[in-house]
Amino acid sequence: MHRYFFTTKDAFINSGSNETTGEDFKDKNTGQDEVLELKKVFFDRTFSYPTRILLQFDADEIENYISSSVLPSTYKLNLRLYESEGTSGLSEEYKIAAYPLSQEWDEGIGKEGDRPKTTDGASWKYRKNRDGASELAWTTAGGTHIVGDEVSQSFSAESPDINMDITSLANKWFGGTNTNYGMLLRFSGSRETSTGSFEDLKFFSRQTNTIYSPKIELKWDDHLPATGSNTGSLTALDVGGTTENYLYPIHLREAYKENETVKFRFGARKRYIQKSFTTSVQSVSGSFIPHGSGSYSIIDMATNESVVPFSAYTTMSCDTTSNYFKQDLNAFEPNRAYKILIKVNHNDGQELIYDNDFEFILRT
Repeated sequence: MHRYFFTTKDAFINSGSNETTGEDFKDKNTGQDEVLELKKVFFDRTFSYPTRILLQFDADEIENYISSSVLPSTYKLNLRLYESEGTSGLSEEYKIAAYPLSQEWDEGIGKEGDRPKTTDGASWKYRKNRDGASELAWTTAGGTHIVGDEVSQSFSAESPDINMDITSLANKWFGGTNTNYGMLLRFSGSRETSTGSFEDLKFFSRQTNTIYSPKIELKWDDHLPATGSNTGSLTALDVGGTTENYLYPIHLREAYKENETVKFRFGARKRYIQKSFTTSVQSVSGSFIPHGSGSYSIIDMATNESVVPFSAYTTMSCDTTSNYFKQDLNAFEPNRAYKILIKVNHNDGQELIYDNDFEFILRT
């Protein structure tokens, strides 16, 4: 199953100045901007300065959900950020690191395009800077963070979207080893200031009016295997690769509420039933997708984005009624249409994806 948790505040901070006017950006706040910029700025082909990203999530909400749901210790937490613009000039290989922050900070009220600049909120120099109050500087400019607890993601000629395993970092919040002040994103090590590479990334912030807000993805394997007594009187679906099969939803509703955890059920059988003469009433017995052969994905229909992608955490379960999976809809965007895909792996290596209008709308 997958469950998502969204940022409570975010901003990007800037270590440079305007090369033409000399205006200092080190006290500039961007807490209300729709974009988070992680980049190295060059002027006249010479490296000038880097930027960094600040993010914070409600660690108590995540920890309480994990505890109340009695999740296995094998759960994973991934940081997800989505790039908002083209990246034709992006270096093919680079690494982004995330560090736990060790000081509190204010998101602020500024935007990148503010003229004059807004200084109310976190910046490269200050973690808090409010009108009428004294500035509170970071102990270390650029965001005071814990170097030894970082996690990272390497990129090599691939999508710049961030999908970083932060389980170890988050568990130190839950265990009380580190206080949750959020995290800082930067290019790893000397890459942040190296002159031989060019990185310019723009990610959607929590102020975006899209489905691409920064989030933490909690995922774990909750499936019950399609074996033994779990299958009841159901028969195994033929996945040898020569039989054409048919999958169908069972009691799929047109709409669901965003606070529901739904058990989505799917039946399976051969598409074509062999005809035979009989004087008694015939019935078609249901089948189950063999253990490990079936998985699911959920797609946002407007963007075709995989809200829940196929993975080791989306294996189909089975009981005596049918195959099924459970999904918490609480963190899905409401008033949107979603589509369920079912993938069946065959013994001959085929992967068939069933896309038969398994659709629903999420309501508030």
